[in-house]
Amino acid sequence: MSEKSRKPKAKGASLAGQASQAAANSPSPSQTDAKSDRAVGEVASRLIDERIESLGDWRGQTLAAVRRLIHEAAPDILEEWKWKGTPVWSHSGNVCTGEVYKQVVKLTFPKGASLPDPQSLFNSSLEGNTRRAIDIRDGETLEPTAFRTLIQAAIAENLRSKTSQSKSPAKSRTAAKEDSEKSESSERANSKKVVLLSGGNPQIAKADGDAPVQAYIAAMPGWKSSLGKRLDELIMQTVPNVRKAVRWNSPFYGMEGQGWFLSFHVLTRYVKVTFFNGLSLQPLPPGGTPKSQQGRWIDIYEDDDLDEAQMARWIQQASELPGWIP
Repeated sequence: MSEKSRKPKAKGASLAGQASQAAANSPSPSQTDAKSDRAVGEVASRLIDERIESLGDWRGQTLAAVRRLIHEAAPDILEEWKWKGTPVWSHSGNVCTGEVYKQVVKLTFPKGASLPDPQSLFNSSLEGNTRRAIDIRDGETLEPTAFRTLIQAAIAENLRSKTSQSKSPAKSRTAAKEDSEKSESSERANSKKVVLLSGGNPQIAKADGDAPVQAYIAAMPGWKSSLGKRLDELIMQTVPNVRKAVRWNSPFYGMEGQGWFLSFHVLTRYVKVTFFNGLSLQPLPPGGTPKSQQGRWIDIYEDDDLDEAQMARWIQQASELPGWIP
């Protein structure tokens, strides 16, 4: 990008890091006004049209310009509407998202780490093993040719992965049945109307596995749902073999045989991310009191940016430490 194309500067991991790159990833109010949780094709395209029009500022203009370039690169690409109001472009799998926040339009490529990027368009989510993102701020633009090439490379990677999977041994009937049952369980969990408790925290019954965690995230109100999804993805990328569950109306993450190392919880104005052995993390997460003993936390408000690099380091450290066993 130009400077219209500057890259954001790296942020530190101190207390100030809690609000580093402030507001870059906090969803705008329009992101919570979605009329549908999920749509595909013409319905999705109409919802994206409405999003662009409703923004009425540089973010809408940026999203429209990005959308145009994507269609120039791949005229047959499919438009989708997911995660309570996120435009997604897909072709044999997700190609990229178009997330709108207060100070940035974020384009997340789920397989970005595998894509050639000679023009260094990626300037965010650089620490992970799979995702990469492009953050576009007010006054910045994408280099059209480089971005169209990146879109085409992402599609080629999806096709390559799909071909590779088709050549791999077929799953056993038992495994396929288990996957189907898990998917149906997840859909049932997400389809139920969830009660919001004090502070807007979703009431989800105690259960193990990914399905109850996804049900919790889907029920998080407003901008917090997008944040919950990003936290969950970041944890999964950092610790692929993580164990998940819902306890006390909160998602819990842990390692088999080691206990729980992290949880997050919705409060009225922020989401609290707690590390149960936080006093052993470097640098220390900012939140803590004498009564919290080993626990430390970080409170993420709507106008805060999620410092993904620092969060990933904390997650990695926490997953290697003895966890909390109730």
